[in-house]
Amino acid sequence: LNAKRGGFDNPAGIPVIHTDRGGDVTYHGPGQRVAYILMDLRRRAWGVKTLVTALEQAVLDVLEHYGLKAARQPGAPGVYVDGRKIAQLGLRVRRGASYHGLSFNVDMNHEPFRRIQPCGYAGLETTDLATLAGKEHAHMSEVKAELLAQLLRNLGYNHEQVL
Repeated sequence: LNAKRGGFDNPAGIPVIHTDRGGDVTYHGPGQRVAYILMDLRRRAWGVKTLVTALEQAVLDVLEHYGLKAARQPGAPGVYVDGRKIAQLGLRVRRGASYHGLSFNVDMNHEPFRRIQPCGYAGLETTDLATLAGKEHAHMSEVKAELLAQLLRNLGYNHEQVL
């Protein structure tokens, strides 16, 4: 939670963690794949926009792997399918280093998202891979492997560099 615009409804008592990342309110829960990217942007000569584009592209590539067409929305970081958000980004860059990262909705309960304004946008709907491609494609371990492969490719790393 980095809520600058007010509170949110939390009758179920979901634990709330205040953080210094960019963005507004988001939800992390079962059925998501979360990737935190800790990167020295100065050493790579990357700006924040380059990192955001690479992270979004990794998710776009995962969705393409599953036969889905997704897109970016100008001014609203993340990845969208038919106007519904499937991946959220929340970054912090300090002294040229990136912290935090992205969450990708694989097979989850979207009710908690309805109690907040996801990323500060009232009425923003969320979706997940299971809903769009079928539960047979939403195995967390397979999605993890594909997301990792696409993150490494889009961030310009290979498997040996991260071991």
